Amino acid sequence: MDERLPSRDIVLVGAGHTNMHIVRMWRMSPLPETRLTLISPFSRATYSGMLPGTLAGLYQPAEMEIDLWRFAAPSGVRLIIDEALRIDARRQRVHFRDRAPIRFDVASVGVGSVPAGGDRWSDVAGCLLIKPMATFRQRLATRLADLQRAGRGSSADSPVRVVVAGAGAAGIEICLCLEAVLRHQKVAAHVTLVDSGESILRGYLPGTVKRVAGALKRRGIEVRSSVRVVDIDSQQLQLSDATSLPSDLVVWATSASPSALIQSTELPKADDGFLAVDLTLRSTSGLPVFAVGDSASLIDSPVAKSGVYAVREGPILWENLQRFLRNEPLQPYVPQPGFLSLLADGEGGAFLNYKRLAASGRWCWRYKDHIDRRFMRMYQDYRPMSPISRPSTIAVLADANSGTPQMRCRGCGGKAGANVLRAAFERLSESRTVSSRVQHRALQAPEDAAWLDPQAGTPELISVDFFQPFLDDPWLIGRVAALNALSDLWATGGRPFAALATVQLPEGVPRQQSELLYQLLAGSLAEFDTAEVELLGGHTTEGSELSIGFTVLGSLDEQLPLRKSGLQPGDLLVLTKPLGTGTLLAGIPLAKAEAVWVDRMLQTMLQANARAATAARAAGATAMTDVTGFGLAGHLFEMLDASGVAAEVSLQSLPLLDGFAELSAAGVESTLAPANRNVADRITGGTEELERSPRWRALFDPQTSGGLLIGIAADKLSTLTAAEDSDFKSAVIGQVTARCAAHPTLTLLQ
Repeated sequence: MDERLPSRDIVLVGAGHTNMHIVRMWRMSPLPETRLTLISPFSRATYSGMLPGTLAGLYQPAEMEIDLWRFAAPSGVRLIIDEALRIDARRQRVHFRDRAPIRFDVASVGVGSVPAGGDRWSDVAGCLLIKPMATFRQRLATRLADLQRAGRGSSADSPVRVVVAGAGAAGIEICLCLEAVLRHQKVAAHVTLVDSGESILRGYLPGTVKRVAGALKRRGIEVRSSVRVVDIDSQQLQLSDATSLPSDLVVWATSASPSALIQSTELPKADDGFLAVDLTLRSTSGLPVFAVGDSASLIDSPVAKSGVYAVREGPILWENLQRFLRNEPLQPYVPQPGFLSLLADGEGGAFLNYKRLAASGRWCWRYKDHIDRRFMRMYQDYRPMSPISRPSTIAVLADANSGTPQMRCRGCGGKAGANVLRAAFERLSESRTVSSRVQHRALQAPEDAAWLDPQAGTPELISVDFFQPFLDDPWLIGRVAALNALSDLWATGGRPFAALATVQLPEGVPRQQSELLYQLLAGSLAEFDTAEVELLGGHTTEGSELSIGFTVLGSLDEQLPLRKSGLQPGDLLVLTKPLGTGTLLAGIPLAKAEAVWVDRMLQTMLQANARAATAARAAGATAMTDVTGFGLAGHLFEMLDASGVAAEVSLQSLPLLDGFAELSAAGVESTLAPANRNVADRITGGTEELERSPRWRALFDPQTSGGLLIGIAADKLSTLTAAEDSDFKSAVIGQVTARCAAHPTLTLLQ
């Protein structure tokens, strides 16, 4: 987080071509006093122009993907990996399914389009919509594997019957490339292309149509024109001419239609259902929303739905976003009269269509390949840009009315303003639903002290946890902060029932402070609701940077606490989450943590330890702690010291997060790791080679929202593992031994 909150928010909804251009320009020259937020349902953006070539095996999957965690996050772009469901342009909010809505000063919508009519068949087994493209390749591979296991494609008598719906550019490329790869893999297949038009490639030159039709015929691809699909089941299509078409796999690649987000957004629409924009790319409503690429239709100069136009709109959008924030006249976009189209044939050739020129051959593919690779190089250069300049941390702000500088007070005078709290709490109260299981008194009338409901439980346990954010996503940070604090009580076998928040907000304008506080608390309440924990109140203050924590109260429900001191010789040591969050978090600002690694890390961090703790207590665990900042070795030594025992740990048994080994081998580590290695002299069994290995480093990697370390008798392990589910998986990493030295020792087994 910046040391001072920005005063303006640009929100990019969707990682399409035009919005990604904005991110690229931001990397080179971020706007002062402005935050840029990118919203995408996937952490990797797929370049549609290279998808057919990737299906044909001409590219590796990574070559068509932009890793958003590496491209955007290290440059100060707030990245939200979630699907936007609705845009409230009047209230300037973007709404999601599960997380709290975010506000914007100006937004750009670039979510692309979806295949027309595809929503009717999205739940039909064997019917694959080409959107979202980020998952299409995996969905296709899964379906083909299922068919091959069932015996389809093994011989000409049992071919995989493929139907591609839609004979536009996308359908043609998918059809040709899919046929090519199946043939090269010696999978028997029969491919049919279905379209409602009288001919393929409407709008293309006759010479191009003739060349493509010849290729389809030469490769045995049947073309059914002037028919529509009226029904699909798992084995056949019903067509509008009353005939049926056997099918094992249907690829839906019809013409562009508006996505669900576009349809739900209450902004003016063009006749085709897309957002209506003027030549400045701004909504014709006059509200602070721009729409670009396939998401929009230019009212004054309609163009085809093509990525070429989306790319050309990028510089105009970047200019107009800046002009909008400066309250200056916007610049018009002048579409080019035509565009170059290059269609891959899946065999190392391509078809070219441009103005009056129709051509085909390998030279066309080489040209297409050159253009695509040049485009991707701009977005796959993940080298961190120069650090974003941050404003001075001197606590001086301008008065909103007079502009007179005012010195910020400290002590109690450093509290966030009452209007900041009131605005955040009002929004939180509005967003609570009648289905919420917990009514949080912090959202009701404020009190000087919170009184405890005796029916909620006797406060036998209390703990506090506090940290600075590790990502610029306050809603997610609120969730992790709540889970991190609750984990201390779960680790003792207790039942948390109440919490008090402590938040330090960066200095800034009250509107932005209120938004930040709202996001933090909305995230934490999402976890408190699940855990049936009531937020009683808390305290806010201002400072140079954001931090958040919770004091949590819990009850033992007439049970004895599970202490760290209960380990017995012979107990097995069990870990419930993989290690490596410290190193992965350190890799994000260095643009070295790949998206798939970050996605998995966040998934584990957001797994509550409640289920694992309950299962451990029920199974008869002897001791338990949660693994957090001191790393596995530090927290294990706390247990060994308290219990007066030693332990043996198998390094090969340590579960590691994906990417930890690669980052560790590259020298990436948390700044706390060196301090955590202070216990290394109490570890025996290591060698110089071993101490250079990632698994050795994993012992000292500080964890955020880490798993539980459990001691349990060997004969009770099966009871614990039988309780495993999606919330936790246990890994036996070692065994407790008798103490045989002045200090309990950890011995490594290789």
